[in-house]
Amino acid sequence: MLLAANELLAARYQMALSLGFHIVLSCFGVAFPAMIYVVHRRGIRNDDHEALLLAKRWGKAAAVLFAVGAVSGTILSFEMGLLWPGMMSTYGDVIGLPFALEGIAFFLEAIFIGIYLYGWGRLKPEVHLRTLIPIMASGLFGTFCILAVNAWMNAPAGFTQLPDGTVTDVDPVAAIFNDALWGQFAHMYVATFIVTGFLTAGVYAVGMLRGRRDRLHRIGFTVPFVFAAAFAVVQPFVGHLTGERLIDDQPSKLAAMELATETESRADLIIGGFLVDGEVVGGISIPDIGSLIAGGSFDAVITGFDEIPEDERPPANIVHWSFQIMIGAGFAMIGVAAWYAWRRRRHRDDPDRVFDDRWFLRATVAAGGLAVIAMEAGWITTEVGRQPWIVYGYMRTEDAVTSNSGVWISLVVMVVVYLSMAVVATRVLLGMARRWRDDPESDLPTPYGPSGVLQADDDTADDRHDDDSVTA
Repeated sequence: MLLAANELLAARYQMALSLGFHIVLSCFGVAFPAMIYVVHRRGIRNDDHEALLLAKRWGKAAAVLFAVGAVSGTILSFEMGLLWPGMMSTYGDVIGLPFALEGIAFFLEAIFIGIYLYGWGRLKPEVHLRTLIPIMASGLFGTFCILAVNAWMNAPAGFTQLPDGTVTDVDPVAAIFNDALWGQFAHMYVATFIVTGFLTAGVYAVGMLRGRRDRLHRIGFTVPFVFAAAFAVVQPFVGHLTGERLIDDQPSKLAAMELATETESRADLIIGGFLVDGEVVGGISIPDIGSLIAGGSFDAVITGFDEIPEDERPPANIVHWSFQIMIGAGFAMIGVAAWYAWRRRRHRDDPDRVFDDRWFLRATVAAGGLAVIAMEAGWITTEVGRQPWIVYGYMRTEDAVTSNSGVWISLVVMVVVYLSMAVVATRVLLGMARRWRDDPESDLPTPYGPSGVLQADDDTADDRHDDDSVTA
């Protein structure tokens, strides 16, 4: 039993490490292409030199992040079978389809990223711009597929399980379109833009704090910041709609999030606090608001731990605090967005003065970190809140874990691998940024740039390539 517990702990640590690392990279794979599309389109339509330069730089940065994400994502796909063979052997036929479709989406995204990178100077402007559309679509669809699997783990559907554990009547489409899908998908999709937008804007905010106030930095800040700010304002509403299903479908998770010790209507909203020996210690209680938020009515009944068997309760303090951290970080980012809107309104006659406030720039840098924290905390809430089930109501996590005693060794190996990838990716991106600062004009070998010397619509692809080589 002790050996099995140790293996379960190691498997959980490894899965948390892999998911926590990959999830940040996946955000860039989903949201970054849309931001590149905006600046690239602006460059073509307005003959904007800086916008085109930015699009090309962002494309190269996206390729680096995609390469690292491909490695971490591949590791994750193998870990599902290696760490949790009990689940995959039992339910593989049920959830195999979205995994296969996600693989197709991944390859399509990789193909069109290559076309976009090598299309500079070789494709017509509008054609080149449109190659970003399948990249965006592939990222969207791949996210949909992966979220379908995770949502299914929270709301199993599309099969019948006999008393002996045999799975029959498999319906992969019903499994994909389970009750938790659309809420989780929307919540995560919005989060990708918040994380990518604030992190990217934060990079340019750091540059501005160091004195680089050129137009390229202003565009590089504004486009991702506006994306992030807009989605940050929307996210609480999406999150609320996502959480409404918990009151009926996952009462144990909701009880942990709210520290609900007793089943009651007009339940309090508890801010802070800890559950100690079945009692809430510390925290601030706001009467009746818990029922209103969770169930849309003051009279909504929230199931407490008194009606949940002890062996089916998730770790309440972890779930409660991860949920509260996510909410707190989310509202802090909304505050940064409101600060930007106020400064834009105040300086609408001279928008560039928005960037004169160094505290606002520092707040933007902090918002990037908060975005990552909020997303990681949200996933902790989702995954830890489902415990002790790996497939909610059907299979416990301890019954799905591998019996291989080498899990601790693989955990150490994964720590080394992820640290190495993080260091290498950081060094590559910093090296690229350094070269761009040293020679700002070296990275725009395009025939449809602001000079207007070449007209891509009139030239052949070979002519465009030759002229581009000369001008480079």
